[in-house]
Parts: sequence; structure tokens; C-alpha cells
Amino acid sequence: MAGRGRGTKEGEGAEAGVSERSLFADSPYAEPLPLALPEPHPGIAPALPGDALPAQVTAPGSIARLRRRLRRPSWPALRRSLAVAANTELDRGVAFLLVPVFLAAGVIGYFSLAGEPGFAQPIAIVVLATCCAVATRSRPRTHLFCMAAMLCALGVVAAKVETWRAGTQMLGSEIQTRLTGRVVSLEQMESGRIRLTLDVVSTAYPELRYAPERVRLSARTVPADMTAGSLITGYARLLPPTGPVRPESYDFSFDSYFTGIGGSGFFLGNPKTIATQGPPPLTARLSSAIENARENIADHIRGKIGGAEGEIAAALIVGVRAGIPDEVNEAMRRTGIYHIISISGLHMALVAGTIMALLRGAFALFPDFSSRRPVKKYAAAAALVSIAAYLVISGVVVAAERSFIMLAVMLVAVLFDRAALTMRNLAISAIAVILVSPHEVVGPSFQMSFAATAALVGAYAGWADYRADKVRTPPAKRSFVGFLSRKFALAMGGLAMTSIIAGSATLLFAIWHFQRVSPLSLIANLAVMPIVSLIVMPFAVLSALAMPFGADGPFLYVMGKGLMAMIAISAWISERSPVDAVGLISIRSVLLVAVALVIATMATTWLRLAAVPFALAGLLTVPQVLTPDVLISEDAHLVAMPIGGGELALNRERSNEFTTDNWKRALRAETIIPPEIFEATDTRFDLDPLDLPPGSPFYCTGDLCIARHPSGAIVALAKDRKTARPACAFASLIVIDDATAYNPCRDPLVLVVTKKQLARDGSAAVFFDPQSAAAAPTIRFAVDKPYRPWHEQRRFSREARGLPPYNQREKYKPKPAQ
Repeated sequence: MAGRGRGTKEGEGAEAGVSERSLFADSPYAEPLPLALPEPHPGIAPALPGDALPAQVTAPGSIARLRRRLRRPSWPALRRSLAVAANTELDRGVAFLLVPVFLAAGVIGYFSLAGEPGFAQPIAIVVLATCCAVATRSRPRTHLFCMAAMLCALGVVAAKVETWRAGTQMLGSEIQTRLTGRVVSLEQMESGRIRLTLDVVSTAYPELRYAPERVRLSARTVPADMTAGSLITGYARLLPPTGPVRPESYDFSFDSYFTGIGGSGFFLGNPKTIATQGPPPLTARLSSAIENARENIADHIRGKIGGAEGEIAAALIVGVRAGIPDEVNEAMRRTGIYHIISISGLHMALVAGTIMALLRGAFALFPDFSSRRPVKKYAAAAALVSIAAYLVISGVVVAAERSFIMLAVMLVAVLFDRAALTMRNLAISAIAVILVSPHEVVGPSFQMSFAATAALVGAYAGWADYRADKVRTPPAKRSFVGFLSRKFALAMGGLAMTSIIAGSATLLFAIWHFQRVSPLSLIANLAVMPIVSLIVMPFAVLSALAMPFGADGPFLYVMGKGLMAMIAISAWISERSPVDAVGLISIRSVLLVAVALVIATMATTWLRLAAVPFALAGLLTVPQVLTPDVLISEDAHLVAMPIGGGELALNRERSNEFTTDNWKRALRAETIIPPEIFEATDTRFDLDPLDLPPGSPFYCTGDLCIARHPSGAIVALAKDRKTARPACAFASLIVIDDATAYNPCRDPLVLVVTKKQLARDGSAAVFFDPQSAAAAPTIRFAVDKPYRPWHEQRRFSREARGLPPYNQREKYKPKPAQ
């Protein structure tokens, strides 16, 4: 971006940077170049225009410019300045940079629709907007508006096509069946169980009429000869994909639909391998070969390094990370360095950088060859092949696929003598990802990675432009120690700025998706990233290159020591990190900050100041969110209620850990308060529910649990309708864990939620009126109707149809007539 230029006077040795943006000299809106005026004759004052001051008191140029800016602004002048800046932005290519922005807006609009649209409407809008854009080429403003509308509609079409193309058959209800399937992948989990991904071949006892094509099951043990591609059979319990654990939370059904997983569950016994019936398809054989190679490499790495270090090394090299201990995962999440585990742009860049550095160093040993050949392009081509192999061996996960596209664009730019890292290349990679996998746009990985990359590219481009306008003198000679100290300080400063810029750009996205921040992430990244960049990843690349020759042992040893230091640092910082749960934030704030980020990173003129009001509005709307008073799981088994003082009351002693952890972060709770359980004959429970003080946890006896919210509202949980009927006299909210039950209360001020409602509409959030405890509470469900394709299976569950579970159907059979 910045280059060397001549000094102010020839022979001074001063250096001046040249900005890439100053090359637009042919633009009619470019700033005029300064002209060199002849020096005045000695003793003769220069002629001054108008009533200028005498030469000896003439104001400097900066003061003159300040005076011009302090003049009273006028609307015509502002319009002219705005037009000049806008045309300058267009000449610099901002229109192309906005292409992925409008495509992403269309994708987000599609996934935000209340119902599933057809193909005709968005395609018609694309055609109409394209015709308008062609017809209005002579009118730039109207042309740009039509192009924006066309791109948004094209984003809707791309998302609709992906939804149609996925077409995943989802399991509708829980069921037990004998399943036969072909192993796609198998992973050793930290708990000791084996997680299997299977392509379903057949089902029996009972035979499923609408069996999913692919499922994910766990097993205690598997046969020793089982590998990817093996045909196995066993009796399994299949469960339908679950929805969000609370409204506006991550939707697992959405993810399962687009990844092709139609159900999950576990084997009731140990599965067995059976003889294959004919050769599998070619694609299945290729994927099985790659998966077996991944597993063999992962086992080899674990055997060489061992422990948590071996699991992380296997995750970094081949993308197998199911075996990383939970405490290590949590420590890295709390310290903000978990991005190191996920194969993404960092790993791809380090692999490519290591390959290029090794090859260019090797070419430097042959100066005659290097001087005649474009060795930089040779190294870039080799790096491109290397990251392609890395993508395949790491399992072609979406994050790695997106990172590969981004880095491939940059390496191809090097091959064609283009700048390797620009906003244009980032836009090209974003367009490719959006058109290939539109559903990733609404996920945290896409949003955070592109936000961080755009912020870094924009910030360093601006810094390069700033330095290009400065006259730099050659640095003074320093000692070797001073030289090393200066380089170290610059490297740490650059790393700190990178962490600050990327962390600031992704902060609200992380809070929205995960309700957590890492207060000490800057310290952790400064301590860990040098180890990862200089030791872990370079030696990972060297070990991969030496592995076919059996000489990878020393490289894996050094890599393991680096990972050991990384784990120790993250654990030490995690123990001293404050609570990272920050609660819910408004979606409006995230959208406003996203708009501000787009403007700030893409604008190159004073128009980037337009990002300030959007950023301020986004920060001001952060707390404008209504926190739920009660959260209810979609199976009606678990209910949580904040009771003040950072405490969260639950109705069960043993609860789903993932759901509980999500609710704790969303409600900013630190401590779980389990229920107090009494026997039905215990006299201590013989009290009036209205006597419970506000903020009381759950008190349970028999099939009834009662708690009191700090607002005074009483919450009751009942096993069936008969048990719930007495609670109608005092409760504001009644949850009935029975799909066959209906509302037993005639009081409209009592909110009754049944298992049938939750099965149809997903988990729920309940809000009490803070002004009056006697007012009827309001409820919000996680799944809207009409159902989108990834929620269609909900209507077929037994609970959604008002039927009891299979193990209870006998007692619901009608009695025979006497």
C-alpha cells in the first residue's frame, strides 16, 4: 500500500510514502497536486491576491485551511462537498465493495421472513431490478438504487436455492429402531464415548417411513475394525433435532437442516459391523478414504504428544477436536483465545506463510535461479496447493472453507501481480461464500470473521495512507540490542493493535450470539499468539511435511511444548478473569454497529464520519432489551427463574448442562439454586403459597413445584392437569409437563403453558408486568408459525399432536365397554 518516494530535496535521503489511493490522479475529483512556485527575487515581496496580509505575517497553510473550515457552512457548499466525496468513493471502487453487503442483506431478509416465500417473487424482483438498472445507466443515482435492489433480491434467491437444495429429511418424533448405516466419520469424545455420523441404509422394528438420510449417534464402544465406510447395525434411540434453548438463541434445527443431519441420538447397545452389500458410490469411497486418513493422523499425533496437548495438536492439523478436555475449552473461551482451536484464517495464513517462507529461503540458496525466475509466484502457487490440501485433510468444515476462499483470492492476486490484501479481495471472498453457503451469513462464524478482517484491512490501509503523507527520515543507527528491542516493541505493538481492532469489531457480535466477553483477551492474546505464530503452527507444518518420512517426532515434540505453554497461560489467566457473562443485548444495536462498521471500513473520504452516528446509536440501544423473568425448555422439563443477587432458581437438581449454561449467561446469573424437595407428608411444606417471600426458589412436593418471582408473581410446575388445577387459585404462571393436558384455569390472568404448546412452538420466555403482579404475564416462543423448512418436523411429534409418550400410552387407552 505504501511505497518509497523521493525526499523533499534531492540528496537528502528522506523518504516519503506514496499512497495507493493517490494513484487516482486522473479522477476529476482528485486533489490537485501542489505546484512548485519560483523563489522570489531577494528584496522583492511576492504579489498577494486581494487584501492578503504582508508576506512577513502570512498565516501558515494549516492555519489558512483551518480558517476556511471555520467559515459558516452553507447547504449548497455541503451538497457540493458531499457530491465530490461520493463521486470520489465511486471512482475508488466502493460500489464493488458494497456488493457482498447488499447480498448479505438479502440473505438476512430471507431468513427473517415470517413464512417461506416461493421462487417466483424474488426472481421477478431480480429481473425487474436488472431491467431498471440497464434502463437507468444514464442516471447514476437511480442506477445505483436499482443495482442495490437487484443484489438484495439476488441474495434472497441464493438463500432460497440453498434451502431447496438442502431439503434435509428431518426426524419428526423420538423413536427406537434397529438402524443400519454406513459410517461417515467417527470421533473420540472427551467423555470416552464415540460419536458416529452415519448415512442411513435401512431401519427395522419398526421400519421408518420417513427415515432421515444422515444421523449422528454416540456409542460407548465400537468394534476395533470399524472405520469410515464400514457398514454397522444396532438398536438406537433417535431424537429429532432440537430448537433454540430460548427465544432468539442459536437454532440447532437450522444448523442440522443445512448440514444434512436429520436426527441424533445414541445406541442402546454396542453397534456391530456387517458385511457390505456391493461397493459404495465413488464419492462415499473418496470421503471414507479422507476420513480414515484424518483419523490415522490424529491417532498418530495423540500417540506422539499425548494429553490435552495431543488433542489440540490433532485439532490444529486435521480438525479433530472432540477429545479436547472441557476445562481446557472453557479456559480458552474465558480468555478469548478459543479461535486458535477452530481452523480458520489464522491457521490458513500461518500455513501459507510458513510454506512461502521455506520456499523463498530455499530459492535464496540459488541466487542465479532466483534472479531470473519469479520465485515469489512459485512460492505463492505452492502455498495455494498446501492450503487446499490442508482444507481437505481438516474435514472441509465451513469455517476452513471460508478461510480458504479468502486466502486463495489473495494468493491468486500475488500470481497476477496484484496487492494481496485489499478490501476488494475481501469482497470477492465474501461474495463467493454468500453465494455458496448463504445460511452462514446469519451465523456467528461468518459475521465475526469478516467483521474482524474488514476492520483490520481498513485500519491498516488508513494507517498506510497516513504514513504515506508523512516525510520520514532514515532511522538513527542503533546497537544490535537496540535493534532487537525496537523490532520486539513494534511486533508486540502490532499484535496489541490487531487484537484491539479485531476484538472491538467483533465485540457486539460475540455478545449477541454468546452473551459473554473475555475481559482479559488482550493480555491472553499478547501472551499466547507469539507462541502459536512462531512455534506451534510452523512446527505443525514441518511435522506434516516430515510425517510421510517418519521424521516428524522432533517437530511434534516442539509443537507439544508450545501447546503446553499455551494451555498453562490460558489456565492461569482464566483463573483471574472476572465473570464474563454480560446478558442479552438488543438486535437493533448489532445491526446499527454493523452498518457503522461497513461505512468506516469501506469509505476513504470524510464520508467515513457517517459511521459515528450509527455507532453511537448502536451503543445507546444496547440495553434496550427486555430480560425474561422465566425461561421454559421446549420439552417442559426445565424451568429457570432469576431470583436476584445473581442467583438462578431451577426446578430440577440435575439439568441439561448446555441449556443451563446458556440461561445463566443470558440472565447474568452466577449461582444455580436447586429446588428444595419435600415428601408429600412433610409438614414443613404445609404452607400457603402466598406466604412465600418474593425471590423464593422452587419448593417441590410430589408432582407440584412452587416458586415466587421477586415481583411477587407465583410460578407453579405441575405434572398433569389434575395437579395443576389447585394452582389456578394463586399462580400467575403454570407449566404443565403433559402433552395431553389442556388449560384447567378459567382465570384469564393465569398463563398456562402445556407441553403440547412447547412441542409446537419451542422454548418460551415469560415476562411479568413490573408494575402489577396481578397483571397477566406475556409469553414469547422461540419458533414462529407458519413453519419454515427446518421446523416442519415439529408438527409430527407425538407431543405436538397431543399424544402421550410410547411408554405411557397403555394407561391412556380407553376402557372397554361393560
